[in-house]
Amino acid sequence: MKRTLKLSVYKLFFGILGISAVVTEIAALVERGVFKPENFFSFFTIESNIFAAIMFIVSALAISAGVKSKPLDLLRGAATLYMVVTGIVFAVLLSGIEGITLTAVPWDNMVLHYIIPVAVIADWFIDRPHHKLTFRDGIVWLIFPVAYVAYSLIRGSIVGWYPYPFLNPATNGLEGVIITSIGIAGLGVLLTFILTRVRR
Repeated sequence: MKRTLKLSVYKLFFGILGISAVVTEIAALVERGVFKPENFFSFFTIESNIFAAIMFIVSALAISAGVKSKPLDLLRGAATLYMVVTGIVFAVLLSGIEGITLTAVPWDNMVLHYIIPVAVIADWFIDRPHHKLTFRDGIVWLIFPVAYVAYSLIRGSIVGWYPYPFLNPATNGLEGVIITSIGIAGLGVLLTFILTRVRR
């Protein structure tokens, strides 16, 4: 089996797996009568997994078509950053908190918070970007996470719901929210530096 075919199968498998996990979550919540799309799609985990799944599939199709573009490399890099942040933040800030249920189906938790992040970072190193990406190129990736935090805080103050405890001033304190957000931003900068050092 040629390398390109192996890569395409790898990407399609994890792309479909990621989409399946998200769809399973929606179906389970709808069945229980508790699905609130405005909240569900406000989780960074859900947003980043959907984006990563789409990029897996698009990348697989691009390989099959022989397409090698810098915009595709940049989008893959963004998906990689967001999924690695998802995995690390979950492991450090959320996995040990009792009473916090972030997925409706247990196996989805493993897929969305562990398997897909590992699969994405592995994909980045196995199928390295075709074009040179500078740190300046990659810093654009941080716009979305910063906007996400701002959105979560503004929306949370209006509707009284926050996607994660560490973003809730009522439970983490405003100072705690600021410190945690700065820490995650610093992690994003470090990961961006590392990811943009990966070359063919």
